[in-house]
Amino acid sequence: MILNENVQKRNIISEGLNYHITNNKPLIENIYRPGSDNYFQLWKEARTLYSRNLLEIDNDDDLDIILNTNLGEYGLYLGNLVPLDFPMIDESLSFLHEAEYKGKEVQLNKPKRGGSKKFYVYVRDPKTKRVKKVSFGAAGGGQNLAVKIRDPKARRAFAKRQQCDRKKDRTTPGFWSCNIGKYWKSLGGGSNFSGYW
Repeated sequence: MILNENVQKRNIISEGLNYHITNNKPLIENIYRPGSDNYFQLWKEARTLYSRNLLEIDNDDDLDIILNTNLGEYGLYLGNLVPLDFPMIDESLSFLHEAEYKGKEVQLNKPKRGGSKKFYVYVRDPKTKRVKKVSFGAAGGGQNLAVKIRDPKARRAFAKRQQCDRKKDRTTPGFWSCNIGKYWKSLGGGSNFSGYW
């Protein structure tokens, strides 16, 4: 990230953003705890400065989040102010609640690698209240097909091709394929990615 010299002279940026710029640390490695006020404020500040051509962002992942999400902004949901494009746990579906599938204790809504496809996850079907195993990804584990999570163009193309904005049902493979980026770190990848992967 490079700050416009006019902004440097006026010294109007926050301490957090200054730290990221000085240490050449991408915003996806945010120094603040995800979900904290400072976390959202840092993304909002970077987006504002970028939109005014006062900040140049050279990290593709940061730029993708700035251009294609509303991370750092808030919206109203059922009368409550909620952060946009930030994964939140639905307590009724949380993986913190243990469940049983075919006599075995399992965690709900926590994707794992393996199974008949590349990934699988256990979910509770809201209609039947039963636990269901959802397999998704390439058949046979997709050894020759890499998940191109770090490529913003590939993520956008996948989201468009799969119509990810319409995938809302957690009991379908499409939902989990479109939202795998939110769980990427727990699957052994680097950072999680907000929004459609």
